[in-house]
Amino acid sequence: MRKRLKRNKGLCVCSSPCCPYHASLSLFSWYDVDIWTYIARFLDGKSLVKLALTSKWFHDVIMHDCVWKFACLRDLQVPDPRHVSFHWTKIYATAFDGSHSYLFCQPDKHLDWMRIGAFLFDSQEALLTDKLDLPVRIIKEKTIEKMLKACGSCLLKNIKTGIWIADLQLVRCPACNLDTCEGTMQMLEARHIELFLSEGFLNRSWEYELIGSHKIEKDVRAASAGIFDVDHFKDCQSAGVFDLKRWAGKPHEMLPKAIIAFHAVAINTNLQKNEGILVKYHTMKAGPEGDIVSIRISQQLL
Repeated sequence: MRKRLKRNKGLCVCSSPCCPYHASLSLFSWYDVDIWTYIARFLDGKSLVKLALTSKWFHDVIMHDCVWKFACLRDLQVPDPRHVSFHWTKIYATAFDGSHSYLFCQPDKHLDWMRIGAFLFDSQEALLTDKLDLPVRIIKEKTIEKMLKACGSCLLKNIKTGIWIADLQLVRCPACNLDTCEGTMQMLEARHIELFLSEGFLNRSWEYELIGSHKIEKDVRAASAGIFDVDHFKDCQSAGVFDLKRWAGKPHEMLPKAIIAFHAVAINTNLQKNEGILVKYHTMKAGPEGDIVSIRISQQLL
């Protein structure tokens, strides 16, 4: 015989408390701006762009300027410059898209390049030098040309403050146009981070101007160059640039070396026996009366 059910009731709804896990899911919002803004802090530029392309909502969140400002300062490892003239999305793009000045002008002269990094100009005065030996002598003369001949260093005023990008450029011999010529010239180039977004640079109305040069007519062991923010010249990090044994490589190592600090940048290339080098200093201004927005120190074997 079949047994009867002892209960007289049919199926009933469970009256027990809801599971905490499911409750937390119902309260969690996958579209929380603060959460995704925080997650964006851990993504690189390419990942940010990919996430922004997934939907209009993510595009609005990820393309906010504060996201790209954080990414730019994080990846360049520099402090907040406090003021910029362009959106951080554009600043990030020009800093990390592989652009350098020779892509815009004289690409036929360009051979190779290396991104060194970023540093900051807090003051409007810079020290340029092709000697990384202590003590650095600064002999103030009436002209930059005389200053360079006296001590191999010079002071520049009216530097545009903010973040600067530094590159090491290798270009063809500027003395001739022969493809067979094996002559090369190394160049320490620094530019304000907003230069490639500036109309004067893009329409080529801003040009580099030779401000001084000098020859070292004797055997030179290394071709060196440095750019310093004068106000931070005695900082611990800036002083470390002069510790060549730490970063410049051994005498038999001929590949270029570079070092970056918060307020300075320098390069060094060990040389074989030679007859000397020619050092030239160029600057670019933001218009005839504008601030200096780019600096070049080039060195060529005689």
